[in-house]
Parts: sequence; structure tokens; C-alpha cells
Amino acid sequence: MTKHAETRVVPYSPAQLFALVADVGKYPQFLPWCAGARIRSHVGNEMVADLSIGFGPFREGFTSRVTLCPPGEDGACAVKVKYENGPFKYLNNRWNFAPHPQGCL
Repeated sequence: MTKHAETRVVPYSPAQLFALVADVGKYPQFLPWCAGARIRSHVGNEMVADLSIGFGPFREGFTSRVTLCPPGEDGACAVKVKYENGPFKYLNNRWNFAPHPQGCL
């Protein structure tokens, strides 16, 4: 399984980035190639979402389980995404946000 990891410092708070990534329903408004998003269920800090990705004439959908880990006392937070159904073999990701003197790491 191929893995990719990136670390960046950005001039936003962890809470701001957490709110952005946690708002799965708005992904089509700002993510390139995200043609649609539908939240199937949202209970507590867990949701199941259907996403549709499109590029030119190609379009494909998949389902993921999203677990929200909101900011704690230390300001750190995360969004964990586990692939459930669709055309891929694996597609899991995790967004980790931690306070940094220049914003968020």
C-alpha cells in the first residue's frame, strides 16, 4: 500500500483547520475534483459520507467513515477517514492539527 505524509506550518489555528476539514458536506465548494458530498449519518463525533470525484468526463463515488477528534485542552485535534466502499482497494487518511508558534502544524 502506498503511503504519503506531509507536514506544514500554516497561519491558522488548529481549531480553524479542524472545522474546515470536518465540514465534509462543503468539500465540493473548495476541493478540486470533488463533485459531490452527502452525509449519510452523523452521530456524535462519527459520520459516514459519500463523496463523488470527477475529472473531465470521469466520475466515481466512494464511501468513508469519518471520525472527528475535536480540539482538546492542548489545542491538538484530528480528523480520521477510513475507506468503506467504492472502487479503491485502500483510501484512508488522517489529518492531525497541533498548535505552533506561527499558527498550526
